[in-house]
Amino acid sequence: MTLVHGEVDEVNHGERCGAQQQPPQEHHDRADAHDRAEGPDGAADGGAARRTRPWATLTDCKEVLVVVHSMVYGQRLHDIYPLLAADLRVHVQFTVPPHAFNGGAAAHVRRLGGTVLPWAEAVRREFDLVLAAGSQGLEQLRGPLVRLPHGAGHIKLAPAGPGAGRTVAGLGPEYVVWHGRLVPTALALAHEDDRAELARGCPEALPIAEVVGDGCYDRIAAALPDRERYRAALGLRPGERLVLVCSTWGSGSLFTRLDAVLPRLAAELPRHGYRTALLVHPNVAAAHSPWAVRSWATATARGAVTVLAPEEDWRPLLVAADFVIGDHGSVTLYGTMTGAPILLAEYPHRDVNPRSPGALLARTAPALSPSHPLTAQLGYAAEQYRREEYAAIAARISSRPGAFDRRMRRLLYRVLGLGEPAHLPEPPALPLPAPLWAAGDGAGRAPRGDG
Repeated sequence: MTLVHGEVDEVNHGERCGAQQQPPQEHHDRADAHDRAEGPDGAADGGAARRTRPWATLTDCKEVLVVVHSMVYGQRLHDIYPLLAADLRVHVQFTVPPHAFNGGAAAHVRRLGGTVLPWAEAVRREFDLVLAAGSQGLEQLRGPLVRLPHGAGHIKLAPAGPGAGRTVAGLGPEYVVWHGRLVPTALALAHEDDRAELARGCPEALPIAEVVGDGCYDRIAAALPDRERYRAALGLRPGERLVLVCSTWGSGSLFTRLDAVLPRLAAELPRHGYRTALLVHPNVAAAHSPWAVRSWATATARGAVTVLAPEEDWRPLLVAADFVIGDHGSVTLYGTMTGAPILLAEYPHRDVNPRSPGALLARTAPALSPSHPLTAQLGYAAEQYRREEYAAIAARISSRPGAFDRRMRRLLYRVLGLGEPAHLPEPPALPLPAPLWAAGDGAGRAPRGDG
């Protein structure tokens, strides 16, 4: 029996295979009985009540549920919202399910101005479309599910359970199959390579797989020609170099070496001519608190590094960066799009899919050395940088560059059973960031909020 009970890179194998949920048919039978008796809105007929709420202004909308397992997943789904937002036939709600890293997820939805439907109510209701970037708990929901990847390149391998082999994160049967049935109606993929990985790990899901491209890839690509505007918005002066340090979460991440990397940045980089920003995966803040992340980082860097709050958009920083120091996380991989030389400070090869573009990056980018001056290593990375090599890696993030919005909207409306709006999707440009640095100020600002 295969379980969809967690994320490979979100919870450990024991949690994923804990089998705490009811089988889908038993759950649905009980929910059906509840809805027939009362309905989710207290009416005699749950389905009719969903369509005819007496207080609603628009009473016959298609009901869409966005499942925000964590802040990261909510950020990942952000590129979907403009595809539905202008259609009065569609009503979008959000829910935050139980999850190891859901701290900050409800606040993320509230910042959007969205309605957070309690999970206990969401599992009783029926929806016309369910959207998610994770898999935990989705077997409990009622309605056709479209699931997206929550990162780039399917880099990470799943932890191996007792007697089990390792699968690629997000593409193994434990993420898409529950009690012998496929949970998603459609599995949106970014690249044809992902379809090939799915064929290896879960071939029964191939009929529901659809390659739509990558929304983050398209937003970053569209922003790169305006790089100087993003740099100016951040407060970078002409000629200043931005070193972006980015860490994923977990035991193989750069964050575990923060006390070795950040002091070097503080001690070895000139205060004039360089700015340094640290971007940490929000799961670290969800597990340890934003205060702890900020405290550790500012103490080890002695105030010389600006720490980004977990809710801030990382993409403008990546567009503006002159150098990237990273690990096996998605942000480092997206850095291959930008022209910024990359140094790898940490890379757990045993936990990385060897066929992924992340593994190719690890074979291409130089590794940060503890025994040589940092400025010299940045210079070496710049001298050795070959744009065509990194462009080939970036090309493996999306095999439908520039087409995500069109292909994703087509998929969503097909599942909804609606005709698409009679115009091309018009997604907003990547917004300009708020200033991180004031002109002439050598210190970075404190991050906004606690995440």
